[in-house]
Amino acid sequence: MKTAFKVKCVDLSTAGVRVVVLNREDARDLDLKAMDRVELSTDGRQPVTCIVDLTDTFVPPGIVGLFKEAYTRGGLSDRDQVYITPKGKPTSLRYIKEKMAGKPHTEEEINGIIHDLMNEELSDVELTGWISSIYIRGLEKEETIALTKAIVASGTTLDLREKRVFDKHCIGGVAGNRTTMIVVPIIAAAGLTCPKTSSRAITSPAGTADTMEVLAPVNLNKDDIEEVVNKIGACIVWGGAVNLAAADDKLIRIRHPLSLDPRGMLLASIMAKKKAVGATDVIIDIPVGVGAKIKSPDEATILAKQFNALGASLGMNIHSLLTNGDHPIGLAVGPTIEARETLRILNGENVSPELIEKSVQLAGVLLEIGEKAAQGQGREMALNLIRSGKAGEKFRKMIEQQGGDGSIKVESIPIGEYDHTVVAQREGRIEQVNNRGISAVVRNAGAPRDKVAGMYLHVEEGDRVKKGQPLFTVYAKSERKIEQALEAYKQHEPIKFARIILQTLD
Repeated sequence: MKTAFKVKCVDLSTAGVRVVVLNREDARDLDLKAMDRVELSTDGRQPVTCIVDLTDTFVPPGIVGLFKEAYTRGGLSDRDQVYITPKGKPTSLRYIKEKMAGKPHTEEEINGIIHDLMNEELSDVELTGWISSIYIRGLEKEETIALTKAIVASGTTLDLREKRVFDKHCIGGVAGNRTTMIVVPIIAAAGLTCPKTSSRAITSPAGTADTMEVLAPVNLNKDDIEEVVNKIGACIVWGGAVNLAAADDKLIRIRHPLSLDPRGMLLASIMAKKKAVGATDVIIDIPVGVGAKIKSPDEATILAKQFNALGASLGMNIHSLLTNGDHPIGLAVGPTIEARETLRILNGENVSPELIEKSVQLAGVLLEIGEKAAQGQGREMALNLIRSGKAGEKFRKMIEQQGGDGSIKVESIPIGEYDHTVVAQREGRIEQVNNRGISAVVRNAGAPRDKVAGMYLHVEEGDRVKKGQPLFTVYAKSERKIEQALEAYKQHEPIKFARIILQTLD
């Protein structure tokens, strides 16, 4: 039986889930409870499945409140009338419960869950249950392959003219690790094709997309990406603006609040995005260390083998590299200050030697894989492409093609108007610079939302320092943000000073 209701459009978003709000009296008449599903329909329009929420006062009987996702998907307004029909739970919910009990998924079941995810048939609670079951139970190899393929199929794929497409990915967790913005122009300058889709920050002070956005637009659509890449061979864009591996963005939204990163889902997430851009050759950077996501070499070796095996199953050539994740790689942390550092490096300046070294090593491997450099000669070729100015020239062309100013000067890029420098309280040696502590300070300064917020490290691990010598400078757009950053710093000092931020020992 269909029941007609007047519409009340609610200017609130639920971040994807379609929600309708019913008065409890109407819900009792329809035998509906909170979190039940209903089908919302109007004459001549496709029905939309929604999740029920209940109220005593927000909407009166005979009125249905529609959150943004519900009325946008239904194309509705306050003038419309809709019909509400109770609807049963999707079959994929049974698959989720079976996974919770320890039963492996079939390919058909995974396809069904992803289909219902994309059609907003599953609530956040149900999806959280699924992700939690994968976190606890794990995914077998065949499940991971099936999930990767389903995520790829959930969106579009790039259509490039090249037979070989190169890509790189870092699993994250290291502050200032902005190698992508150096590696991509290096290999593109050598003639390799690299359509790099990058992420924004979730828990870090800056993602590659946040930093690139300081210099050029990153919200390019599929056609724009193909045009840029077919013209100059490379781009660096935000993957969330493109309908590539679309299901992954929805899963990340659910995983983020509890920081759930199940191994099988991590693998599928990364590899689906590589497959969606048509990558044939990929280098995976796996930082290992105290402050990184992966703590031990043994754990990293297992993960590398899993990446390599999954890539082979998907027809991709994967090279996984274990790198040092004990401390920040670059000296700059935060979108704007990282953009300045990147330009200085590609201008040929010898700043942040460790970031330069790691970048040329990663680029060198890709140059050798792509047969642009002989075995063992890739690093030197990469370094020469920076020194000759060819990598910098390619990067500025990328900026211009993506809609930015290719002639931008480093000094014209603004950083936080307010700053504070922390100095050594005694003479000693820097024993540790911890990623998580640095991230906490910079995020409290306002990054990544405030792109001008950031930190510049004046010292590195192993450096000898004198009393009063600068350790780091934090930047922000207001005095209040500076105070917040310093408070985050002081919370770890002096007892946790050694493990969290910087330590000087006599």
